[in-house]
Amino acid sequence: MDADVTAHLDTVRSPVRRRDADTLVALMQRVTGQEPRMWATIIGFGQYHYRYASGREGDAPAAGFAPRKAATTLYVMDGVDSHRDLLDRLGPHTTGVSCIYVKDLGEVDLGVLETIVARSYERLTAGVWPSRAAESS
Repeated sequence: MDADVTAHLDTVRSPVRRRDADTLVALMQRVTGQEPRMWATIIGFGQYHYRYASGREGDAPAAGFAPRKAATTLYVMDGVDSHRDLLDRLGPHTTGVSCIYVKDLGEVDLGVLETIVARSYERLTAGVWPSRAAESS
């Protein structure tokens, strides 16, 4: 694992968030086949290129998460609405436009989560992503 990722994980004080981070590193590594690397405060796996109609473009992690104080944030940049069918079976969580917030991975169905990550990663890495999550569903 990248030294920066290890150093970042070493700053996670909550035992639950740290356990969940270790679980997510293994899950996302397995699903994506990529090593984790830091993207600011996000632990990311692989990358995708986006180009919006406005002309803005760039690169971002194709799968990623951040162990935050209140919850672990999982990023699904193709938008949570793309995964509504699976989110209904995930277990306790809340969502934003492109984020899934989980307080304890021990309470969610990791098989469902793995499917969400795999589906999102596959869609994002299939080519240049043309829209923001809010516009993609």
